[in-house]
Amino acid sequence: MIFGNSGSGKSTMARRLAETHGLPMLELDTVVWEPNQVAVLRPRDAIRADVDQFLAANEQWVIEGCYGELVERVLDRCTQALFLNPGLDACVANNRRRPWEPHKFETPEAQDAMLLPLLDWVAGYYTRDDQWSYAYHRRVFETFCGDKTEVTTVQSA
Repeated sequence: MIFGNSGSGKSTMARRLAETHGLPMLELDTVVWEPNQVAVLRPRDAIRADVDQFLAANEQWVIEGCYGELVERVLDRCTQALFLNPGLDACVANNRRRPWEPHKFETPEAQDAMLLPLLDWVAGYYTRDDQWSYAYHRRVFETFCGDKTEVTTVQSA
């Protein structure tokens, strides 16, 4: 399970681990948001059902995301937790150079239109107190009793 702020390198690290070890990967963004809609959450039951279905279908896996509630949901089936925390400047820089994500945005222009709101949201990571916050991630990381690592350096693509 890989979690942290947007732009912390979760997807990059998850893809690398999945490819290296031949593991299926779940990017939580793909089950949390309504398809072809920007920042529209799916119903909570549908999100949980998709995560549970992925876990049931795969004995070994890599999951990445910033959704603290979902991170907690999978930790009891997790062999290693990676908390990516490279700092605000790194997360902002990574989001600014993020390539077009066609599975999230219909066009590169649509993605670019969401950059400033995303950067504002990323900047609030260390001050807000929701399931997507540093405080929530820190608590989840500290209470997890299994193999865990906090990564504070920038991950190269």
